[in-house]
Amino acid sequence: MGKLNLDQKLAILSDAAKYDASCASSGGQRRGSRDGKGIGSTTGSGICHAYAPDGRCISLLKILMTNFCIYDCAYCVNRVSSNVRRARFSPEEVVQLTLEFYRRNYIEGLFLSSGIIRSPDDTMADMVRIARMLRVEHNFRGYIHLKTIPDADPALIEEAGLYADRLSINVELPTDAAVKNYAPEKSPDQIRRAMADVRVRRESRKERSFTGKRPPKFAPAGQSTQMIVGADGAKDATILQSSTRLYSSYRLKRVYYSAFSPIPDASAALPLIKPPLMREHRLYQADWLLRFYGFDVDEITGATEDGNLDLNIDPKLAWALANRHLFPVDVNRADRETLLRVPGIGAKTVGRILTTRRHRTLRYEDLRRMGANLKQARPFITLLDWRPGAALDAADLRARFAPPPEQLQLI
Repeated sequence: MGKLNLDQKLAILSDAAKYDASCASSGGQRRGSRDGKGIGSTTGSGICHAYAPDGRCISLLKILMTNFCIYDCAYCVNRVSSNVRRARFSPEEVVQLTLEFYRRNYIEGLFLSSGIIRSPDDTMADMVRIARMLRVEHNFRGYIHLKTIPDADPALIEEAGLYADRLSINVELPTDAAVKNYAPEKSPDQIRRAMADVRVRRESRKERSFTGKRPPKFAPAGQSTQMIVGADGAKDATILQSSTRLYSSYRLKRVYYSAFSPIPDASAALPLIKPPLMREHRLYQADWLLRFYGFDVDEITGATEDGNLDLNIDPKLAWALANRHLFPVDVNRADRETLLRVPGIGAKTVGRILTTRRHRTLRYEDLRRMGANLKQARPFITLLDWRPGAALDAADLRARFAPPPEQLQLI
């Protein structure tokens, strides 16, 4: 095979990066270039072809430095035994691409991950060099997210945090046993030590010195992690319990769930137990309920008998259907915690309800204007001009929300 040009490398390594999730930049340090110094900017509102809280779609250059890897993780398309086309960027090439894409207004920052080449230290050193060149030599002020390597020298990870807005370290799989079975060259204990080290460094950098000065910020947008789901047969309850521990132990900004899709040449031993993308979507919804809506894992996963989420309806609706005795809820009287548990009513809508009902009694159309999904909410609420009647007790209530059956094709 001949030497690859930059376009060919970009095609291979941008495609290979699609398996890496954690790429939000919420909370990043605000930097701009309106003063005429440097290039790029970051607003701290989210990056990586995602939607910011204000609805803007924002993007970043998301690539692997290389898809060569010395490890042989069974679920990874880039493992050493995989028959995929390989490519590798030099640090200078990554810097060139980032700057050129930014100048063309294609991106607002960089998300960089990598396979492990030679050793964890060598790979991490190259990634740090890229971030340092962008920040120091080119005065790049855009967002940088580095997917760090837990086995690397802690000094390298510390340096990475001085240049990157966010660091992420993959926990790989929901349980230690799964990591041992499917990624035996990786150590769950070492992963946890690296994540704890990042947390400690972030917190220590927030404290002022005896002179009153703050030290340089360390990964100001925090750290996140990524978990492969569907590769090891773990139930959704196990996955969400693991995520809850990660949030509390390391003060993560986000746990990202990456649906495992079988790789034809080496996935026979890996059980694909549920449709991967829909399961990933339901886990994100459940994760949101755990963090912002006051639910716990047992409540969310208790709506089904097998410890997995219902794929046909969202977790909050599934919980409400399993707890009909708690409904209907009087929107004009219920407290915030109760309103947050009503299907079709989100946190922003709850805030609007609480603000408006201080001045007047709410009606059905008021709730519609506030953004509630009344198709889901109306069997579970009462208002001045609305009562659900017998709808809440209907035997076919769940069927009204589930997607209609589809005709499958034989070919």
